[in-house]
Amino acid sequence: MAAWALLALAPLAAGAMLGFASYYGDHMVLQKAPAGAVVWGYGEPGASVTVALSEDGGLVVMKKTAPVKGPSGTWTTVLDPMDPGGPYALTAGQGSENVTLRDIYFGDVWLCSGQSNMVMTVSQIVNASRELAAAARYPYVRVFAAAPARSDVELEDLERIDLPWAIPTAENLGHGNFTYFSAVCWLLGRYLYEALRYPLGLVEAAWGGTPIEAWASRRALRACGLPRDAGSVSPQRQLSGPQTPSVLWNAMIHPLLNMTLRGVAWYQGEANAFLHTDLYNCTFPALIADWRRAFHAGSVGQTEPLLPFGFVQLSTYRRQSPDDSFARLRWHQTADLGLVPNARMPGTFMAVAMDLCDERSPYGRRVPGGGAEGAATKLSDPNPASLLFLGSIHPRDKQNVAHRLHLGARAVAYGEKDLVFQGPYPIRAVLEVSKALLNLTYNQELVRRRGDTRAFEVRCSSRPRGWLPAPVVAARSRTVTLALTGCGTLVLGLRYAWAEWPCDYESCALYNTQGLPAPPFLMDALPAGDTAGGRELLLLPGSWISRGI
Repeated sequence: MAAWALLALAPLAAGAMLGFASYYGDHMVLQKAPAGAVVWGYGEPGASVTVALSEDGGLVVMKKTAPVKGPSGTWTTVLDPMDPGGPYALTAGQGSENVTLRDIYFGDVWLCSGQSNMVMTVSQIVNASRELAAAARYPYVRVFAAAPARSDVELEDLERIDLPWAIPTAENLGHGNFTYFSAVCWLLGRYLYEALRYPLGLVEAAWGGTPIEAWASRRALRACGLPRDAGSVSPQRQLSGPQTPSVLWNAMIHPLLNMTLRGVAWYQGEANAFLHTDLYNCTFPALIADWRRAFHAGSVGQTEPLLPFGFVQLSTYRRQSPDDSFARLRWHQTADLGLVPNARMPGTFMAVAMDLCDERSPYGRRVPGGGAEGAATKLSDPNPASLLFLGSIHPRDKQNVAHRLHLGARAVAYGEKDLVFQGPYPIRAVLEVSKALLNLTYNQELVRRRGDTRAFEVRCSSRPRGWLPAPVVAARSRTVTLALTGCGTLVLGLRYAWAEWPCDYESCALYNTQGLPAPPFLMDALPAGDTAGGRELLLLPGSWISRGI
């Protein structure tokens, strides 16, 4: 590992040494057509570098010449768009020197980033042995992992690499706990490969216990009014990873900007349930927009401006916890609009994971009486009573997470028509005042898995500052009927699955016929006139009314 890190840094340190940037190597995948793959590296300033792409038999199919810029000693070229396939050899030459990379394929390149639930490796998930044994069946899904690193300034290249480009094996997919390779990233790539049937390149750049502020540029943070010390938290809320603003953007994302990408997968947010929670509805959309601008510019326009960006909505942490920070963070992950893509987050897709809890996960597990079992990558809590809430912040079912994420990728990134990629969402509410019932109509066929009396809650005119349970008393094809006993004549707000641990495993109240859970929501309910069925309510994404501010 140390030898590889030194090799990656050598061209940067020497300046004149010919070579490719750190994240190019044997076995890599470069972005296919219609985009051109950006390739860059180091050379002797003042001279040019010739880059040649050759077929396996030696036939040169493309040549590019790039000047070496001083004083950085770097060169950059854009390959002509290539159809998916390979293998190819890629050679950089300057004078009598040549450096050749082999077993190169063209396909789609996805960047996977975030905190510890993205870092969890294939060896840590359910059915790990079976998943690791299956790795050999996917030689065209290639993997690469940047090493955790931080910097106070924006770096041009990675300082260290955990896993250079590799063909997947049981060893490099399950290197150890919270090391490499990311299970969510791997499974997403594998599922996409099964749908697309051409090469996939997966790039992991993640670090456990890190807030979004560390992954965002100063520019993005300023857009949300965050100062230079935006990442500082009280000692009682200490996180396990770097908190300083922009240090991971500087060291782990900025170096990758020249890479041509097809999409991004993001699993982060647990840390921000304890830091600037109610700013996440700004910081997350700002990060997405900023990464898109930066990758588009860094790749000389080859990465599309509306780079597809998928993310995992938070799962669970502690059973029976009264804290609603996870619920608020889930809502803020959608920019307070409930579903994506939306006007504030175009080109995005989301995997709902609140029903994939894992009470017995040994990774960061809360146990009665104190302490935590398993991995140290966890959030601490200043309140000893919280240790009574048994649960884990690291659920092991990453297969369902990746499956739901890949459905969104197929629909949003790849434009697959008529593919259902998210669960049902309410579109209409009618209040039967005389019966104290609320009929809620959804946009999809419903499957009711559990008769939970607290799944739905209402804020009422009779109790404007409190939430009351609204149990489901009837469920039909696309409609659920809620009982509003004690609610008075007017509903002010409505919310669903608003809890840190909303339900047991795969047992939330509502799903669609494809098995996708209805996402949580927070709605204002405004009178919109009377109809034959009762009083029509206009449902709007939650604001001061439903939050009781």
